[in-house]
Amino acid sequence: MSEDSTFETETPAGIRDFKLAFEIKSWLRDILVAFAIAIFIVVFVIQPVKVEGTSMQPRLADQERIFVNRFIYQFADIARGDVIVFSYPRDRSKSFIKRVVGVPGDAIEIRDGAVVVNGERVDEPYIKPEYMDTRSFPRVVVPEGQYFVLGDHRNSSNDSRNWGFVAEGLIYGKAFFSYWPVARAGMVH
Repeated sequence: MSEDSTFETETPAGIRDFKLAFEIKSWLRDILVAFAIAIFIVVFVIQPVKVEGTSMQPRLADQERIFVNRFIYQFADIARGDVIVFSYPRDRSKSFIKRVVGVPGDAIEIRDGAVVVNGERVDEPYIKPEYMDTRSFPRVVVPEGQYFVLGDHRNSSNDSRNWGFVAEGLIYGKAFFSYWPVARAGMVH
């Protein structure tokens, strides 16, 4: 035999079957891990939500789909201007979405439709004039562990003006991204 000869060897069937089984197990493991991570994210971090109602128009429309960050308030405080999702205080089986206008310690009042926080009128460029409510609301101080929330469509929103403050324990996330319809996709501010 010459030195430049090559040998072709055949892989025995048992080894071939073992490699195939190993490859299949590897793929199944990766798929299961990816599925478990996805479930963890959807349950504990980011939750898809469908907006029902018009109280947050024009920013969020009826039937719009958004993502809610369920984890953010583990590391950050709830702030004025945040669009939050919470269990409705009068029926915890329902979820509401509103904008935080007052945090603990804030003095809130509404004068002829204008929100006043701690004596300063709040600039609210996200509210269209036709959605304003010109009614007034008496001064209240937001208690510790509570929040004052309003819908952006003020003249049709069921909010803290009707049923009071929202307890921090009822708030389960911050709306952060609208994904459907695609034409309205973007960050929620």
